[in-house]
This record gives sequence, C-alpha cells and structure tokens, in this order.
Amino acid sequence: MISNLEILETNKMITEENLDIRTVTMGIDLLDTITDDMDKLCTKIYDKIANRAENLVKVADETALKYGIPVVNKRISITPIALVGGATKASSYVPIAKTLDRVAKEVGVNFIGGFSALVDKGYNDASKTLISSIPEALDVTERVCSSVNVGSTRTGINMDVVRELGGIIKETSRLTADRESIGSAKFVVFCNAPDDNPFMAGAFHGVGQHDTVLNVGVSGPGVVKKALEQVRGQSFEAMCECIKGTTFKMTRAGQLVASEVAQRLDLPFGIIDLSLAPTPAVGDSIAEILEEMGVEVAGAPGTTLALAVLNDCVKKGGVMASSRVGGLSGAFIPVSEDHAMIHAAEIGALTLEKLEAMTCVCSVGLDMIAIPGDTPASTISGIIGDEMAIGIINGKTTAVRIIPVHGKGVGESVEFGGLLGRAPIMPVNKYGCDAIIARGGRVPAPIHSFKN
Repeated sequence: MISNLEILETNKMITEENLDIRTVTMGIDLLDTITDDMDKLCTKIYDKIANRAENLVKVADETALKYGIPVVNKRISITPIALVGGATKASSYVPIAKTLDRVAKEVGVNFIGGFSALVDKGYNDASKTLISSIPEALDVTERVCSSVNVGSTRTGINMDVVRELGGIIKETSRLTADRESIGSAKFVVFCNAPDDNPFMAGAFHGVGQHDTVLNVGVSGPGVVKKALEQVRGQSFEAMCECIKGTTFKMTRAGQLVASEVAQRLDLPFGIIDLSLAPTPAVGDSIAEILEEMGVEVAGAPGTTLALAVLNDCVKKGGVMASSRVGGLSGAFIPVSEDHAMIHAAEIGALTLEKLEAMTCVCSVGLDMIAIPGDTPASTISGIIGDEMAIGIINGKTTAVRIIPVHGKGVGESVEFGGLLGRAPIMPVNKYGCDAIIARGGRVPAPIHSFKN
C-alpha cells in the first residue's frame, strides 16, 4: 500500500526536482521480416513497426497525464539491421534506414535505434555493409540511431572494426557538417552492449527477447541532488543511504507508469533502467550531484570516487525497488547534455583523460564529447580502443559517442539543441597511435572470461 506521505514525496519529485520517465522504448523483433528482396524487406519492416507502435505515443502520453509523471521520450528499438538485411545481398542498407526514419515519423517517436551490427568476434558481409552504410544513413535520416558492438569480456575486441570506425565517424561528421556534425551524435560504439537498453543512441532489440516488449528508462538527477542537500557534511554511510532511499522511491514511481503503459498496449514489460541521465536544464545535472557530494567542480580530485559511490548506490536502490531492473542502470556522463559538465570542460577542470577515468565506474562511457574536426581517424580509433579495453577487463558496458566537429577546433563550441545540448570542443592528446591501430586483428578475451 502506498502511503499519503509517499504520494506527497513523489509529487514533490515531479514538480520541483525534475523526476521523469526519460523514455518508454518499444522493442520490436524484425527477424520474421527477413527476405532476399530489398523492396519487400523495407515494406515488411515498415508494416510491422507501424502496426506494433501505432498507439505507443498516445498511450504513453495518456498514462503520463493520469499519474502526472512526464514521459519525455517515446522510442523504438529493433533487431540489429545487420542480422535482418543480410539475405538481400545488398551493397547498401541506406534504403532500410530511410524506411526506419519514415515509420518513426509516422508513429511519432523521436528516435528509432537498431541500425546496428554486433561484431565483437566476427565480421561478416552483412556487418560490413551495415558499417559502410552508417555515414550516409545518418546523413539522410533524422530519427535513426546506430551502434556497433566491437568487443565483449567473453570474446575480446575486434580491432579490425575499431580501426575502420575512426574513419566512419569522421565521414559521418563530414557529411553532416551543415548540421554541426550531428550524425556522429547518433552513433555509438559499444563493448558488452546490453540488448535491453532503452536509451539512445545504443538501443537495439536483442534476439533473446519477446517479439515485442516495453522497456523503460527513469531519470531524476535533480531528485538525488536535492536529497543529498539534507545530508551535507555527513558521513559516506549517511550519503549512501540517502541515495539508495531516493532511488528506491524513484524506481517505484517509474515502475507504476511503465507497468500501466505495457498493460494498456498488451505487451510484456521488459526492464526498468534507472540510469541517472542529465538534460541541459539547470537542476537536472549529474555534475551537480558530484559537486553536492563534495568536489568543488566535476573533474577535481575525488570526482571518480564520488561517481563510483553514486553509481553503486543507484543500482542498489533500484534493485531493491524492482525485480525488473536491467539495461544499464547507473549514472550517465554525457558532456553536452549536462550544463555543469559543460562548465567544467570549459574551465579545464574536466578533460578527456579524466572522463576516461570516470568511465571505469559509471554506466556507459565517453558520451557526447565534441573534439576538433581535424582529429586523425587513427586517434579516434585509439580513443575507442582505450574505452573498449576498460570494458573487457572490468566486465562492464562501456561506449564511445564522440563527435569530431567538422571545421571547428578547441575554444569553439557546437550547439545541437534539445536534449543533445551544447558541447565545448575538447582538446585531444596530440601524440599519435597509428602503429598500434594499424595492427588490426583481435585483442583476445581476458583470462577472467574463462568461467565455465
């Protein structure tokens, strides 16, 4: 039974502290659409998504209105297209991307994820076609998001693909230069990618899931920050209990909305992902939480410690509140989407190297980081390789969403608008890594992967 006090607390979280359902994401299996004819495949993909998702936005909005909890984004994730398009033997999957964009607009979702390939150990023709199609696909579409999983703790890292992706990211940025290189903001490279992640740009529908399922992401950095103000100066134990208790309440509120949306759509409820994801709005920041925990500014000594504590406590509180916690669940640190992170980067407190250290303990990785457009492709591949190494050695999900902004350099900034925010162009280490990236091949799985 929910008490009157809990109702009042939840209402305050919503009205004063930016608690929201960050995304309701419908996962749709497309394996039953496979055919060797590209035109037929596109038609079958369009028809299935349009049929399954036609009421998603309407039901999510009605449920949000009923409970007074905002549902910010409505999204779709699909089976990785490299698994779907192979039978066509096509030289490009751009027609599929255009179909996905068209159906996303038709049903009213803001993003559709799954223009993806899973190549952590192998690299077949379909995956090669998918990856080579990414720059054009993200240039000619607005709502399509793309991802490539290049490594896992069980298999190691596919360095042939890591080497190629540096150039793919550069080309994507070049093609979308007239839109502040936004194409690269819709592409993410993963290690240990979860197949039930509701957040973009890395969402895709895993092959082990239901035909259609509803996954939900809850977020409320402002709620956690406000709660921490009540334990300012107290011990780590008191701080941890505060975060866990607050996260518990947020998860319960999110599950209430998520369960009803799934029930009304007559779909299985998959997971609730309690990832603290910031927005550019003041009061909705991960960096502000870290500063409330005791560091002067994000990036100062103690930042990685604070983030580790935050990430762990968020997961502990969420797991106690729901048996369906999944996805990523923790704290995101996308620079462009967090006003206090932006400030820290602008004053030099937060560097690319410090962000890499922070990714060892947070949910994802190097996220929404703008770098000079003339950064060599090999350097981008090196940054990806470093982050993937953190993932395989630590057995955690890591990712890179980095944006070489065409025509811009350090000291300038880029404005993406909306939830993607604004990013200062951050400096990159000037020394090269061409020789190690040129090796190619595969980094073997670490010894601790052999657990059978």
